[in-house]
Amino acid sequence: MVVAAHPDDEVLGCGGTIARHVSAGDDVHVLILAEGAVGRRGATRADAEELRAAARQANELLGVRSVTLHDYPGQRMDSLDRLDVTQLIESHLEKNAPAVVYAHFWGDVNADHVVAGECTIAACRPVPQTSVQRLLFFEVASSTEWAPKSAFQPNWFIDVTATFDRKMQALQEYELELRAFPHPRSEEAIRYLAGWRGATAGLPFAEAFMLSHNIDRSGC
Repeated sequence: MVVAAHPDDEVLGCGGTIARHVSAGDDVHVLILAEGAVGRRGATRADAEELRAAARQANELLGVRSVTLHDYPGQRMDSLDRLDVTQLIESHLEKNAPAVVYAHFWGDVNADHVVAGECTIAACRPVPQTSVQRLLFFEVASSTEWAPKSAFQPNWFIDVTATFDRKMQALQEYELELRAFPHPRSEEAIRYLAGWRGATAGLPFAEAFMLSHNIDRSGC
């Protein structure tokens, strides 16, 4: 299961990993918490609806089992009651029973990403009855690296060489969110980042994560 703040975060952060899970026969569920466009200057309700449609199409291309688009206000999630957000995430964990959860790194410059990450940590705490065995935090270009206090230090790399093209195809659905190079949310920069993360781990292309916990319940 992937918990993302806005439409496009799920593809930017772990689109190649989503496609890899799907190729391996895993069911992937995506929860997008907030609107992505309305909080930006000059954005309209039509832009928000276009973004929601893009999210459905992008996740269909990746092959996810379900995508849920919640309607929290974009760029205002820090005004919400954290318990409400946590309980919403918990309800989807109970419904989908994921073994692995991907969520935002909590040190991003984007306040919505911070709330999404911190509330996912609370929802995925390793109590005995949880299905979650592994919790990983992803980076989002133009949010993670711009935070002065950011301490994103990846220690988990997933080979997305075989699925990187599918990630880029899904990103094309988010044309409204892409920018021209050298913006970090340009196609070129996203490719460079995947290449650098891959080179860090001896791979052509990779997505990088920070591991929160990894619980082995096999009894070995």
